[in-house]
Amino acid sequence: MIGVEETQKQKASFGLDENVVSALCYLAVWITGIIFYLVEKDNKTVKFHAIQSVLTFLPLNILYWILASVFWWSGIIYILGTIIGIIMFILWIVLMIKAYQGEKYKLPVVGDIADNATK
Repeated sequence: MIGVEETQKQKASFGLDENVVSALCYLAVWITGIIFYLVEKDNKTVKFHAIQSVLTFLPLNILYWILASVFWWSGIIYILGTIIGIIMFILWIVLMIKAYQGEKYKLPVVGDIADNATK
């Protein structure tokens, strides 16, 4: 058709569209981030999302486990762990949606580290 530009979607190593694999980097939080970082060879966008997933969710997950399980006897610390869990859930949803939409959504600090690591 004249006047209609078709944009080709970038492919990742799996033969899937870049945006699908980028969203999958967040599916099992930092675990899928590690897997896709190790498996993806060329696609810098997928590697960015994989690194951002690991750098975001691994420390938050560790902090959550410590606060929610080790300090379960202390009500305030347990509540703080619960708040961290809610923040992680919201981040997880937002990052998956943004990645699926093809947006390179950078979180403060970890987004810059992930961006620099993929250059």
